[in-house]
Amino acid sequence: MGKFAKGWGFEAYPVVWLLVSGLLVRSAIAVWIPPGFDEAYYYLYTQHPDWSYFDHPLMVGISTGLGPWLTGQVSQFTIRIGSLLLYTGALILLYLTSVQLFSQRAAVLTVAIASLVPIFFVGFGVLTLPDSPLIFFWSATLLIAAKEFLRQPTYYPSWRLAAIGLLVGLACLSKYHGVVLGLGLVGFCFTSRQHRTVFKSPWMLAALGLFCLTVSPIIIWNFQHEWVSLRYQSGRAVPNRGYSLLELIGTILIGIGYLFPAFGFPLWWVSLKTAWEQWRNPNHFVARTPHSSLATLLILWISLPIILSFTFMGGYRPILPTWAMPGFWGMTLLLGDRAAKWSLREVRRWLGMSALIIGMLIAIALPHLTLGILQKPSAYAVLGGFIPATTDGSVQLVDIQQVRRGFKESDNLTRALEQADFVFADDIFIAGYVGMALASLAHPPIVCFNDDLRGFAFWSTAEEWVGKDGLYIAPKRHLNSTKYAGYFQSFEQIGEIPIWRGGVIVDVFQVYQSKNLLKPYPRLYGTGNGKASVLRGDG
Repeated sequence: MGKFAKGWGFEAYPVVWLLVSGLLVRSAIAVWIPPGFDEAYYYLYTQHPDWSYFDHPLMVGISTGLGPWLTGQVSQFTIRIGSLLLYTGALILLYLTSVQLFSQRAAVLTVAIASLVPIFFVGFGVLTLPDSPLIFFWSATLLIAAKEFLRQPTYYPSWRLAAIGLLVGLACLSKYHGVVLGLGLVGFCFTSRQHRTVFKSPWMLAALGLFCLTVSPIIIWNFQHEWVSLRYQSGRAVPNRGYSLLELIGTILIGIGYLFPAFGFPLWWVSLKTAWEQWRNPNHFVARTPHSSLATLLILWISLPIILSFTFMGGYRPILPTWAMPGFWGMTLLLGDRAAKWSLREVRRWLGMSALIIGMLIAIALPHLTLGILQKPSAYAVLGGFIPATTDGSVQLVDIQQVRRGFKESDNLTRALEQADFVFADDIFIAGYVGMALASLAHPPIVCFNDDLRGFAFWSTAEEWVGKDGLYIAPKRHLNSTKYAGYFQSFEQIGEIPIWRGGVIVDVFQVYQSKNLLKPYPRLYGTGNGKASVLRGDG
């Protein structure tokens, strides 16, 4: 980083340094922290290949399965290999886009910002979530769109339109949010007079054709299952309460917290300020708009719709922090361009202090998640600990290696696992943890008996387990064995597996042997119940 610090010389190696060091840090985090709830559940996608899934399209199953397929091992690290690689690729694409739209100086700063924003490098670059492939194809679309629409002096549609159709389809195949990306590009072409010619171009027909072909797995699966996934996802946009300005403000502040305030406030500032400048000056929307203004208009159309729509939604229902983040990802381009005009001293202080504070927070969070340094009691507690284990939500992240060892070291549990026709849990996320823990062992199918079944409602029928023996596995804090009374001929506990952190037991997985399922466990929707009702949740 010598030339970065001296005179703003932006050769390639500062970017390489950011990419390599970022990948190493994210890999360390991926090794340290236990699987998240959604991550464990998405691992089960890899065990049930399909055109699509109840919760999301198929791309998250591919990205989650990449590591286990390549290594033959299932761990918190291997299921995240896909995300680690995709995020590195997304950063490269973001860099190339900024060089295309602004300058190399702005591009390096853009990569530096995106590498430091916590929800970006963790939510997109560590955890295996649908957002990882989404942000990769989102970035690829933005790069090709920049090359297509900002050619000077006169615009003529080219083959890149077809590539954009394909990439938007792949973004939709990652997460339904990709639709907003496509609509944003349409909005850009409509408001820029010289780009309206795309609507008359045969390349536009090619783009639509490739888009439809790419998203066909979603259509095929939903057609086969009464459009249940599309109805479920669209139902999440319906208000479930009256509108609250306080909830809206809370949504904005929570999002800024996830972005980290040193980046969250500037990203909101550059978004609103730039949008206001564009709105006040109508010359930004006509054919002879300068290149830099067209670049800004393109970023605004791709980014603002998803930021504003999901932020507004937070006023009438809870939203997940990641929903609006692809928009802020695009806005890093504008923030990087603004920062490139600041003094070197200001930029170094801003990025350096941010990196220091974020690094300190990570240095506290990682040891706590694995060793319990803030837990009370804990053999590794700092100052005796602060958070009682009984109220520490982080203990709900399951160490799958301990569950796996519990089965390997118990002849009784190993024998029961071999004799069972299926293994079941009463929660989709616990079922995911169980599936990961048993991955290296010979085990029967993983099933979930609950009202909220998500993908499990389509991975088997309710009737196929009747007359068969199961193995019920659940953490003690989540145990609800009485709900299965009357469903099995016999139901008895045969073992338990303690989960340790910081030298103390923080949870216990209990194992029940269940003989002869007498009747199908009822389902509200899915295969085998004759209907496809739609749940409306926030997961």
